[in-house]
Amino acid sequence: MQRFEQSDTLKRLPEQFFASLVKKVHKLTSEGYDVINLGQGNPDLPTPSHIVEELKKAADNPIYHKYSPFRGQSFLKEAIVTYYKREYGVDLDPETEVAILFGTKTGLVEISQCLLNPGDLALLPDPGYPDYMSGIALANAETELMPLLRENSYLPDYSTINQSALDKAKLMFLNYPNNPTSATATKDFFDQTIDVAKKHNICIVHDFAYSALGFNGKKPQSFLQSEGAKETGVEMYTLSKTYNMAGWRVGFVVGNASVVESINLIQDHLYVSLFGAVQQAAEQALLGDQSEVMKLVQIYERRRDTFIAKLNKIGWKVEPPKGTFFAWLPVPDGYSSEKFANLLLEEAHVVVAPGNGFGEKGEGYVRVGLLDSEERLEEAANRIGKLDLFK
Repeated sequence: MQRFEQSDTLKRLPEQFFASLVKKVHKLTSEGYDVINLGQGNPDLPTPSHIVEELKKAADNPIYHKYSPFRGQSFLKEAIVTYYKREYGVDLDPETEVAILFGTKTGLVEISQCLLNPGDLALLPDPGYPDYMSGIALANAETELMPLLRENSYLPDYSTINQSALDKAKLMFLNYPNNPTSATATKDFFDQTIDVAKKHNICIVHDFAYSALGFNGKKPQSFLQSEGAKETGVEMYTLSKTYNMAGWRVGFVVGNASVVESINLIQDHLYVSLFGAVQQAAEQALLGDQSEVMKLVQIYERRRDTFIAKLNKIGWKVEPPKGTFFAWLPVPDGYSSEKFANLLLEEAHVVVAPGNGFGEKGEGYVRVGLLDSEERLEEAANRIGKLDLFK
């Protein structure tokens, strides 16, 4: 068979760091080992039943069996506007400030292709979500990393960023509540970010994936709640985490009208919008009963409390996460992130994600997903404790 060479664009794509971890996990499970997988970010609970029922009902509508409007159904955009007003007090125009996404992963890749030319610069958090790099690579653009350090509450310190990089940058990616560090951001931080963006003409992209998942009664802050946010950037929101709809692939971007138009334009050439029944179910998720969201946050908070308490009991002195469904944990002395993650996998059959997979500043940490029952999280902690690493 003739082999056709990949394009230079594909060759620029970053290596998928976690592919080797998936292979190792598969090998152990296929050999019959009981593996507790806390290394991924896939919600383990089902989509609330009222949303599923809405999809079933909507799937019978023959209107949805045809092509959807290219830029999405107006009723879903109106629902998004209502949702943002209800949850954050933010006013949006449904036609010019909202775009429907095939999951926010798509939007986070597309936006670099929309706004960056070869050689342009984007500012990225380190550590950060690896797929930000994918869109930048496809655009043949460059990156400048913003360290997220414990001593600064895992927020970028703009005073330490190279001045020439700030002048050159066209995009800045942020993500709070944060994957992988589980840190949260304040309104003051977003206000400061907007000042920097205005001064240097940078478009802010706030990845709000964990928007609902704040603990201790604290609601996560939307970037758009800060004055001037819509002039300086956009926020990307997914239904994957708030409503356990990861497999449904539905999200949206809101904010700056010119950026929204660019996203819509590129999608005009790539897609013919989402299946209408999925859009109707998404409307139900946003406008319907929100009690399941509150229950979900309580479940994650109980899991967090159970797991963190058990880790501290075995001698692993760690701090509880403030948001997301992750915990960002320092590795013991003498171990790298990968060496420690491999040890837990091979000796305790517990999967965690090595922090260096999220960037250079992730070295020395592992990310743990609170995506199993309290009992299994306790069992994972017990297995780790038996390794006697924290005495």
